[in-house]
Amino acid sequence: MYQDLGIAALSAPQAAVVFGVALGLAFGVLAERSGFCLRRSVVAGPERRAAAGVWLAAFAAALIGTQAAVAQDWISFADHRFMAADLPVVAVALGGGLFGAGMVLTRGCISRLTVLSGTGNLRAALVMLVFALVALGTMRGVLAPPRLWLGEATVPLGQAVSLAALPGGGLLWAAVAGLGALSIAARSGAGPRALTLGFALGLLVPLGWVGTGVLLFDDFDPVVFQSLAFTSSSAETLFWLGAASSIPLGFGTGLVAGTVLGSLLSALPARRFRWQSFETPAQTGRYMAGAALMGFGGTLAGGCTVGAGLSGTATLSVAAFLALGAMVAGGWATDRVLNGARSAGVRGARRPQPAE
Repeated sequence: MYQDLGIAALSAPQAAVVFGVALGLAFGVLAERSGFCLRRSVVAGPERRAAAGVWLAAFAAALIGTQAAVAQDWISFADHRFMAADLPVVAVALGGGLFGAGMVLTRGCISRLTVLSGTGNLRAALVMLVFALVALGTMRGVLAPPRLWLGEATVPLGQAVSLAALPGGGLLWAAVAGLGALSIAARSGAGPRALTLGFALGLLVPLGWVGTGVLLFDDFDPVVFQSLAFTSSSAETLFWLGAASSIPLGFGTGLVAGTVLGSLLSALPARRFRWQSFETPAQTGRYMAGAALMGFGGTLAGGCTVGAGLSGTATLSVAAFLALGAMVAGGWATDRVLNGARSAGVRGARRPQPAE
């Protein structure tokens, strides 16, 4: 398909970098303006329902749009890693739980922190670096052996690797789940503007799948079939930064760079750009621990809240839904533990102290 476009100046892999930057720019702007973040819809707080509405609007758009592209025979996930016949259930469930715990400790999943980095948040920028380092180490380095060991515990799924195997097919179940998500989003208290921005953000997922799977398809110079994802993309970016003379730029590096730039361009005119850093050593330690948990957990789970939770579930992969559920559960449990510790601390501070 790419050869038919007649773009002689760029090879397909080079065009994939440009495409990644474009998707990242759009994601950065939409996520910065909508406050898109799964963590905000999991933790206790006044914004929880509205944040969930924005995320569900994106989920619905990603799901319906992707399955509509599958129904048109534009793309197919038959051979994609999300459709592996043997589900590494321990790795996916444990990884998702660890990622969920980490995103609560860092007050944002990695996609949200990538966006915040563009608004002057130095905490988020340092988390990005630690996250990418741990993710790269889990994929290719010292943490690869435990990843492989945990991945040995598998459950054979056969034809049940996707919800598309259910009676009615993928488009029917995508419509059911998507419309259900939109119904909940409409009653979440999020305003029409926020929901529209969330829905537009979700449409970037099928755009990514169609772009890399159809428009950039080239038999002689292949491009990886992928969409929005920040675990592999962050690791790829760090690897490229350290070995740019040996490896070429890729879609993931373009996505990360575009996201940071997009959020910067969105924040500056609205005067939301503000330098921020850590306030205490304890806060620094908590964020670094969370970054490490997300880096290791996201790699085990097969992606982050966007890579597995949005792009992955849009394929109707059972593994992706398991990863998303584990992330929500891990985040919820960690938030409850932290809230309990804070409440205990407040009660202890108020308790009268014995006289010396």
